[in-house]
Amino acid sequence: MEAVNVIGNDERLTHRAVVSEHDLDGLPAPVGRYLRFSGVVGKPWVKTVRLKYTGSFRMGPDKPWMGLHAAQFYRTNPPGFLWKARFSMAGVPFMAADDLYTGGHSHMLGKLAGLFTVVDGRGERIDQGTRVRYLQEMCWFPAAYLGDNISWGAVDDHAADVTLHDGDTSVTGRMYFDDLGRMLSFEAERYGEFGGESVIRTWTTPMTEYALINDMNLPVAGAGVWLLPGADFAYIRVQLQEIAYNEPVPELESAVV
Repeated sequence: MEAVNVIGNDERLTHRAVVSEHDLDGLPAPVGRYLRFSGVVGKPWVKTVRLKYTGSFRMGPDKPWMGLHAAQFYRTNPPGFLWKARFSMAGVPFMAADDLYTGGHSHMLGKLAGLFTVVDGRGERIDQGTRVRYLQEMCWFPAAYLGDNISWGAVDDHAADVTLHDGDTSVTGRMYFDDLGRMLSFEAERYGEFGGESVIRTWTTPMTEYALINDMNLPVAGAGVWLLPGADFAYIRVQLQEIAYNEPVPELESAVV
């Protein structure tokens, strides 16, 4: 997958509104606490995001862990991203995977040694899973949780339900917070492939470390875990390396597979 054209250096990114305390009015109490802790108040609204992370990944509970290096580019209005990941075994490049989400649809392509296609995923269930993933990954640009395409439902003082609306579709997850305001985890029902079949399972992302990065308190380490019958399956571990807001990113509509 290659991306062409660029968003940036135009009026869409130069006239930046700033998040105010008033923007937090009416939110469930733990969500307001979370956004204040994150540091969004007084910061520009986020329109684009660029980040990189490292970590490890495995394709099944009985599969070996692979090294992971990923770059990801997000757009918040309308929502979309391009994920470019590279995997290695014992330091040797092994597989590449790209995931594009735009216009409410996703396409994931994975190749061994850059030659043999092992993943080529499209369709409504892929779209749903990717949409849930986008909603969770907004924790790296939390001002987006104040967008017009987000709605909230109160649960209690340490949890709230969040819904992302993208066109005629929507997905919902539950976010859990501590007394300080850190988001501890995100949980949702998401499609995944198990035993060659695409099925709904509970997906959760425990966050294990926070840090001040770009003057924001963000989760910088965590995992992705499927809650499967009989045993939990942790399949990815992530360590955020760098992040930048409102800088040029690939034009998603021009990305090709």
